[in-house]
Amino acid sequence: MKLLLPLPDRDFDTTEVAVPWRLLTDRGHTVTFATEEGGSAPECDPRLLTGVLFGRLGAEPQARAFYGELVDAPEFRRPVSWRTLDVGEYDGLILPGGHAPGMRQYLGSAVLQEKVAGFWALGRPVGAICHGVLVLARTVDPATGRSVLSDRRTTCLPKGMERAAYYATAWRLGRYYRTYPAYVEDEVRGALAAPEQFERGPRSLARGTATDHSEAFVVENGNYVSARWPGDAYLFTERFDALLTL
Repeated sequence: MKLLLPLPDRDFDTTEVAVPWRLLTDRGHTVTFATEEGGSAPECDPRLLTGVLFGRLGAEPQARAFYGELVDAPEFRRPVSWRTLDVGEYDGLILPGGHAPGMRQYLGSAVLQEKVAGFWALGRPVGAICHGVLVLARTVDPATGRSVLSDRRTTCLPKGMERAAYYATAWRLGRYYRTYPAYVEDEVRGALAAPEQFERGPRSLARGTATDHSEAFVVENGNYVSARWPGDAYLFTERFDALLTL
């Protein structure tokens, strides 16, 4: 199947892009990357390749290895433009996250939100992880005038995780972990019709892996699957792939 994965020009999360790309292409799907203008390869947040602070808090070795393969992939080196997308050509949409400043290009794009609204209306599989859920929270359904997430159950980056990362690194990195003044969870909750639609998941910083999903958490609601952070990427991808085959 043909999948769409939009990205900013820089600062996206290494794991949340490389893991879905590697696993889904290995399962026979085709991934099309899209940036605002297209034509040039985007770049992940470089700190996630080397370690955010003292070599820690970065992507795990396998995710870094997948990213090393991704940067040489033709589809990654030649992304299409958000502006020219015909969303009807795609069978699934993945919205990854990331927290560094370059993500605002993608998270706040009215052009991208219009394309996402068009895809959402098709009823095909949509997956969003971490900050990527903000794209959906900010996307308005023309039929209702509300967020497309208004009547859905979802998760996203929990406030506790975002706050902890900020407090642990602010002395050195300033607001690196605070993409916006509002926490991601607060904005996502504000897009929902009822508080109980939000699911925070377990309070743990343990990560799921390719072979062990016991520490991972996702929320599935119809054709939509969401996850909290890079530690959920493997389970997230598996559940998204299952939606494609329904």
